[in-house]
Amino acid sequence: MAPQTNRQVRLRARPEGIPQAAHFEIVAAPLPPLAEGHFRLRNAFLSVDPAMRGWVSAVANYSTPVGIGEVMRSFAVGEVIESRHNLYAPGDRLVGMFGWQDYADSDGTNVTRRVRETNLPLSAQLGVLGLNGVTALLGLTRIGDPRPGETVVVSTAAGSVGATVGQVARILGCRTVGITGGPAKVALCRDEFGYDVALDYRAEADLSAAVAAACPDGVHVYFDNTAGAVSDAVMPHLAVGARVVICGTAAIASWNPPPLGPRVERHLLVKRARMQGFLYFDHLDGAEQAIEQLAGWMREGRLVHREDILEGLEAAPDAIAGLYRGENLGKRLIRL
Repeated sequence: MAPQTNRQVRLRARPEGIPQAAHFEIVAAPLPPLAEGHFRLRNAFLSVDPAMRGWVSAVANYSTPVGIGEVMRSFAVGEVIESRHNLYAPGDRLVGMFGWQDYADSDGTNVTRRVRETNLPLSAQLGVLGLNGVTALLGLTRIGDPRPGETVVVSTAAGSVGATVGQVARILGCRTVGITGGPAKVALCRDEFGYDVALDYRAEADLSAAVAAACPDGVHVYFDNTAGAVSDAVMPHLAVGARVVICGTAAIASWNPPPLGPRVERHLLVKRARMQGFLYFDHLDGAEQAIEQLAGWMREGRLVHREDILEGLEAAPDAIAGLYRGENLGKRLIRL
């Protein structure tokens, strides 16, 4: 029997800073007849990403803010259950911007890709084979330009992006230093993700001194997922010609008003270093090749991934806040 209703997580109120559970509501909406040129997909896994904080912000960044009353924007992976679209048939498994909901009706414009990696977990399409993995590989290689023997430092090193960055850097012949929070994540970085050194920023009395000790030849590539105090501790130790990849600003709860902090210009000047931001949506031309490479490393056992799976749509409203509380060990997903 065809489904009659669709549970959706909608934005209820505009947050200031990190969105909390109270900013969302779960609504049961009727499923209308499928329109010509559309298909209906049942979501299997929903993604939870730090970037979603920016997607609900009142201040537009690189995307239009999610509107009040709209379904929360997110990547998802699922299976087509009904179709009136000539390119998609029932049984097709797709990744796309399908939102936090049980079902998504689409004309195909929000499809990211078809799932081709049938011998790998479907959930990996939203992590190591999705936004996070592509960001890690292309951000590191296109902007970080790592060379064998160089030292690569990664903040939020146990996260879904950071863990992949560290492993790819090792595969490319680099020495890796991860910065994370808490003994469990330090152990994860060292034992599962293969970092040469893992630093606990919460336990270090002087993080800058710890970075200096871990990087005697300086930091050649810094993959920055945090901004804030962690990055302030890394910048003085850039090597001559260093490359800094700005991927996220998770340590800053709000940019209004802008936070004050150490100035980086002198470090960039004296070290002749380069700093550049990376956004996944600017690099879609390389995504498919990146996924192919990542999948190959997974099959060879050279690339591992860890997932933090929440059960049911009811877990969605608090899922972003949980990321920023540091609850997850690995890529955070919601299984429907």
